Amino acid sequence: MDPASGIAIPVAFGAGLISFLSPCVLPLVPGYISAVAGVAPTEIRARRVIGPSLAFVASFSAIFIGLGLLGQQALHGALTGPAALKISGAVIIAMGVLFVLAPFVPRLSREWHVGRLMDRAGRSGPVLTGAAFALAWTPCTGPTLGAIITAAGLSGSAARGAFLLAVYCAGLAVPFLLTGLAFGTVTSALTVVRRHYAVVISAGGLVLIGMGVLIWTGEFTQLNITVNHWLQTLGLPDLNSDT
Repeated sequence: MDPASGIAIPVAFGAGLISFLSPCVLPLVPGYISAVAGVAPTEIRARRVIGPSLAFVASFSAIFIGLGLLGQQALHGALTGPAALKISGAVIIAMGVLFVLAPFVPRLSREWHVGRLMDRAGRSGPVLTGAAFALAWTPCTGPTLGAIITAAGLSGSAARGAFLLAVYCAGLAVPFLLTGLAFGTVTSALTVVRRHYAVVISAGGLVLIGMGVLIWTGEFTQLNITVNHWLQTLGLPDLNSDT
């Protein structure tokens, strides 16, 4: 089974969600929404932010997917045979370790202050703002995005690789959109997350490490088969079906 399908799909979504919750992204979300909508944080309302937020999300997703596909093609061309699983598994494990260490190593979890970039990009519309933030977010999303690009690189199908990257972007985009739609309620809930950064980030890192170990040992395919059988038993959709 293709490594970019099956259980890799929810893992990719979770990696995107963990990227959103990371210490160098989450604190800046109100400012991002304010810049995208062109209003002050106190004036954020669902009807004013949904359109610009969708354009913003589409813009940074296109950049992440484009960069990811370039990385996928480079990995696919450089890694073949059994060595591909070993090297890709090792890279994903390393990305997971970086994420586990982030709450304890200030350099790995520092906030990126991009106020000047936000001010300039915000005047250029949500599409250009999304492109600017995709570049600004790269240091923060590096471990999770790198892990998903590596997993996509194992796929023999560009379509499956692109789909896996799109799922990652959805994990990053959905909470952003929800924050814009229900700003007060969601930001209050996210305050709880900020008090438990170490647990949330470490859990995400451990999932990446587990995925890397499974790919390294060649057990990832067997896990996909097992999960597929469970889904069929429960009458749920097959995660390994063509995308």
